[in-house]
Amino acid sequence: MRDFSVRASATAVLCLAALATLAAQAPVTIQLTVDARQAPMKILHSEMVIPVRPGPLTIYYPKWIPGEHEPDGPIANVGGLKFTANGRTIPWRRDLLDVFTFHLDVPPGVDRLTAALDYIEPSFGIYTAGASATDKLLVVSWNQNLLYLAGVPAQQQTFEAKLLLPEGWKFATALPVASRSGDEITFQPVSLNRLVDSPVQAGEYLDVYNITPPNEPIHHELDIAADSADAARLAPEWQEKMTNLVAEAGALFGARHYRDYHFLFTLSDHVAHFGLEHHESDDSRLGERVLEMPDPGRAMGGLLPHEFVHSWNGKFRRPADLTPPYYEEPMKTDLLWVYEGLTDYLGNVLATRSGLWTQDQYHQYLANIAATLGPGRPGRTWRPLLDTAVAVPGIGFTPGWTNWLRSTDYYPEGDLIWLEVDTTIHRVTHGQKTIADFLRSFYGGPNLGPQLKTYTFDQLVAALNAVAPYDWADFFHERLDSTSPEAPLGGVEASGWRVVYNSERPIPANGSNRAAAVDATYSIGLQVARDGRVIDSIVGSPAYKAGISSGMRVVGVEGRPFSPELLDDAIRNSPTASGPIELLVENDDYYRHAEIDYHGGARYPHLEREAGQPDYLDDVVLKPISHR
Repeated sequence: MRDFSVRASATAVLCLAALATLAAQAPVTIQLTVDARQAPMKILHSEMVIPVRPGPLTIYYPKWIPGEHEPDGPIANVGGLKFTANGRTIPWRRDLLDVFTFHLDVPPGVDRLTAALDYIEPSFGIYTAGASATDKLLVVSWNQNLLYLAGVPAQQQTFEAKLLLPEGWKFATALPVASRSGDEITFQPVSLNRLVDSPVQAGEYLDVYNITPPNEPIHHELDIAADSADAARLAPEWQEKMTNLVAEAGALFGARHYRDYHFLFTLSDHVAHFGLEHHESDDSRLGERVLEMPDPGRAMGGLLPHEFVHSWNGKFRRPADLTPPYYEEPMKTDLLWVYEGLTDYLGNVLATRSGLWTQDQYHQYLANIAATLGPGRPGRTWRPLLDTAVAVPGIGFTPGWTNWLRSTDYYPEGDLIWLEVDTTIHRVTHGQKTIADFLRSFYGGPNLGPQLKTYTFDQLVAALNAVAPYDWADFFHERLDSTSPEAPLGGVEASGWRVVYNSERPIPANGSNRAAAVDATYSIGLQVARDGRVIDSIVGSPAYKAGISSGMRVVGVEGRPFSPELLDDAIRNSPTASGPIELLVENDDYYRHAEIDYHGGARYPHLEREAGQPDYLDDVVLKPISHR
């Protein structure tokens, strides 16, 4: 955990000083060339020509990256930083309180400054600080490779960007191209915030699939770059389902706010795996062989629809406190339960409506998160959901203990809350309206290309009230501030379903822990990897009471060497066992016996229809609009 309060204050002072210095400066144009020809060697070279005036100058490297919600600009991977003017080197010094800030003194007679830096592709990290290049492909996140002026808002700094690629590589991006000469691409001038919002995907193996629905005037495409030619091939049935996704999203929101849209889908085992939203594209990454799996829709549906929805919720409409004028200014993240939570709800609904997921897969996903956020999250008794959003800039990734510390729960719990919003709108309007009416009102309007409209909590509540009068402010506060041990299941129950537990092993679905070879969360309270490592031990569970915690390793089950099958057998047979489940565990090279007093058998969560109640979930929420 790092405390950014001192740095934030220092950055604010620097911003004010820079504004005072450059208040009279008009919008500026910066020339940027990124040489990615050595991308397979994991190094990119950038050169910028920046208009300046003599005197003190402050320059920034982007710190708070949109969509990442953290001050995680990969400054540690910047090397070779040099400034020159008129053939002379200009000394620079890093700010003592903010490592993303650089100070220079521009000599008299200088009106243009050349800045050079190298970006070293890391082998670890998340989002744009993660690995983005392999021998065969590259994703260029512009924020990695540039500097910008203090004192001029991002939208007033125009960049004329040029990209040099390895010989023969293809590329895809939503960024408008001005010209191309061989492996050198020149883009049309755009503002800094539009440039950072428009990554470029490139590679030796890059296939483009048209997923524009019939009679849709706006072009949509799925651009797949992979580490091998076979891995980039998409079967026609999945191309059709992606086309359905585009159609269903347009019908849901009733509007689009982009010139065209590119799904930038990168498949490699050597890049960071994540999804990051942009207004006219996404940057989504999974393992190389995902499309060759028996059911690629499960992985695609858990990622691509979510990032697509962000074009409306997060890019077109964004919380005002997540929209600072500089990438150095801290963001306030308390509305991430809207930004990410609503997006998660809608993304998973669209995955199902489009056919990427089946209804049964959605049911199991909902059952998994409902259970995980209830008995699987004892940490909710001390930490309210709102705090999981507020604390994002300082969040860490502690191995295990997620059930007690909580993590980014505003994603999955957002699914539950916004399903309840949906069912509440339907109830208070006597079936006349659904959440789609709110979406079309709040996210609608003419398509003027990529633009940003900010909002506050009060404006969100007012928009909901205009669709369905209700005490929405109290509704949200009650759920966001709650320390109840129970997950908010009002939407599940109001849609005609309930969560039950039985011994039937569920179908794999997003929302389950795929790393766990044994997921005994709701029986003995353990998640165990194939090698016996304890991924998580539920605080207060039978296993926890027996002295087992995260990070230990199960090495024996009932007197035999550990295997997932043996542990499953012991749990399943526990109702008829005469004594406790006996495990041998290793903890920091010490071995100890643990006796788990449990006799309830295997328990897994499922959704079950509530007899006599209408099925709002399948008949409204998950039913494709085209089938109504």
